[in-house]
Amino acid sequence: MKKLSLILLLLHPIYHGMFAQLHPFQNANLPMEARVSNLIQQLTLKEKISLIGYRSQSVNRLNIPAYNWWNEALHGVARAGKATVFPQAIAMSASFNAPLMYEVASAISTEARAKNNLAVQQNRRLQYMGITFWSPNINIFRDPRWGRGQETYGEDPFLTAQMGVSFIKGLQGNDKRYLKTSATAKHFAVHSGPEAQRHTFNAIVDEKDLRETYLYAFKKLVDAGVESVMCGYNRLNDEPCCTSNTLLQNILKKEWGFKGHIVTDCWALEDIWLRHKVSPNSVTVAAEAIKAGINLDCSNLLQDDALKAVEQKLLTEKDIDQALAGILRTQFKLGFYDQPMAHPFAKYGADSVANAYHMSLTRKMAAQSMVLLKNDHQLLPLKQSAYGSLMVVGPTAASLDALLGNYHGVSGKAVNFVEGITEAVGPGIRVEYDQGCDFSDTVHFGGLWAAGNADITIAVLGLTPVYEGEEGDAFLAAGGGDKTSISLPASQIAFMKALRKAHTKPIIAVITAGSAVDVSAISPYCDAIIYAWYPGEQGGNALADIVFGKVSPSGKLPVTFYQSLHDLPAYADYGLKGRTYRYFDGKVQYPFGYGLSYTNFKYSWKNKPSITGPKKDSISFLIDVTNTGQYDADEVVQVYIKYPAINRMPLKELKAFQKQFIKKDGTQSLRFSIPIEELQKWDLDTKAWKRYAGNYTIVVGKHSADETLTYTLNLKD
Repeated sequence: MKKLSLILLLLHPIYHGMFAQLHPFQNANLPMEARVSNLIQQLTLKEKISLIGYRSQSVNRLNIPAYNWWNEALHGVARAGKATVFPQAIAMSASFNAPLMYEVASAISTEARAKNNLAVQQNRRLQYMGITFWSPNINIFRDPRWGRGQETYGEDPFLTAQMGVSFIKGLQGNDKRYLKTSATAKHFAVHSGPEAQRHTFNAIVDEKDLRETYLYAFKKLVDAGVESVMCGYNRLNDEPCCTSNTLLQNILKKEWGFKGHIVTDCWALEDIWLRHKVSPNSVTVAAEAIKAGINLDCSNLLQDDALKAVEQKLLTEKDIDQALAGILRTQFKLGFYDQPMAHPFAKYGADSVANAYHMSLTRKMAAQSMVLLKNDHQLLPLKQSAYGSLMVVGPTAASLDALLGNYHGVSGKAVNFVEGITEAVGPGIRVEYDQGCDFSDTVHFGGLWAAGNADITIAVLGLTPVYEGEEGDAFLAAGGGDKTSISLPASQIAFMKALRKAHTKPIIAVITAGSAVDVSAISPYCDAIIYAWYPGEQGGNALADIVFGKVSPSGKLPVTFYQSLHDLPAYADYGLKGRTYRYFDGKVQYPFGYGLSYTNFKYSWKNKPSITGPKKDSISFLIDVTNTGQYDADEVVQVYIKYPAINRMPLKELKAFQKQFIKKDGTQSLRFSIPIEELQKWDLDTKAWKRYAGNYTIVVGKHSADETLTYTLNLKD
């Protein structure tokens, strides 16, 4: 049969006429599975194994170059030199703008292709210069202590899924034949700290929380065609994620029908025997991983030990073939084995990287992500003509780190907050800058006298990624990457008190961070608060756009701002009870979805909710949104569901949102349709999804605690 298949390939008319000198796997006109099969047939066992590590080795006799699969694109092409740095992931989620997220991801993949083209032209096959990306991070940000929460889209499964799907579609493109780049949904699954224990941690979660919260976004991204899934370091209910038959075989492959490839987190296989201590040695782990469905290893364990596993009859060569086939399919989709000019991305070059359009896009996203938390007496936006002098002060006002976040690229065009404000006001207004304080000294401050001489002060403070982030990277974080407190540094609180004491003129506080902090500690000492996150290379210009009214703030919080960590369960507890707006019923500083505007919006029903569709499978309604204020602005309309009073139902749950630009005095009609399927919950008795009978209330509001419009429908089971 194999000989017959090869003969048929060789007799293929296009192959015979045009590609007589090529191997069949290099013939772009043949079916992909035929190409994959042909390439595998030509490889020796050792060559096959050399290809299933992230540093895939070259096979010179087949003209296959080496390739490094490890590339990052969390919010721009990362760690690879010049690239546009977009706002950190949590910030982009705060935009609540899924279409804009798609545009950003499309720009990222354009830059990735361009940089890869330039590198390959010089025969440089470098890490971080490839087109297989281990982004996005769609883990649920369930606790504000987690340092890597900045990489996520927040605490809500629905918002995470919507932003994640837009991101992977932008990365992977819409070409009918080729992937623009490949995206990876990570970390599968139930992975959100403690960071210091991630190589040994065993997350215990019942199947209801697992299905409804931790797996929800993964399922949506798989349905949307994400090319890759990365398994996590941790164990889930005693099973290491990267050898879990429950996660990888039963759920991901059999139940969800995932057709892409599975990659391990880096050195996660080593953890299984060396730190989790659930397997006796690395050879056993190699066999368990491949049998569980791992295609690609971010370490050298499979390359070192898979052959030994075959020799010990723990694996067969067919097992190796199946693992390799998964990543070869991805390479064929990316055009690896086609003629260089065959795919539509070959033309991208230096002018596709960090260009004017991408700069304007990151500035727009940064402005849309910033959240106005306080605006006493409508201080903002500032009228430039009213102020002859400004003071910009604070430990992150001129910080590059506070712009970039983690997993970032490098830009030669970064604009910090001091520079953005200075450029916006021009040479006719006096601007001064002082660091003001550091991150530890609670006694010695600068800039107080100068601030007293200015008409208005902008104080930029908060965190940087060295105080929150991944284990090892956030080297000043007290919790091995995690935060141990939601407080701002004591030095900054003391500085704000001193600043307010020094004068009575207006103070605008700008906070940089990738997570929730205790804003109440500084709120009494300022007149307005803007939460800027880690806003990317154009953060300074975006802040100026907000402060001076070029853009009305429209960012919304993708996480709850709690009053205290004492309000939350233990950090290592992965149960959802008492966590996130969906299950926390206590008082908070700011609710999920909160964010002020410079204008006001009025909501009204145009068509009230009703059951629609040919199969009565959706709840549909129309809302009129009127801008009743004085500024053109974007509004985020949020739609939540309240469920029947049944045990363990969420208090309420986001199930739709739209961001719409509306001119002052203007009205826009927004149509919403929520699939009835979205109202199902996991039944622990039947181990299946179930829609419970009862009253479902549709709540339309400006944030999760707001109920501007409500309407109740009774649904039968």
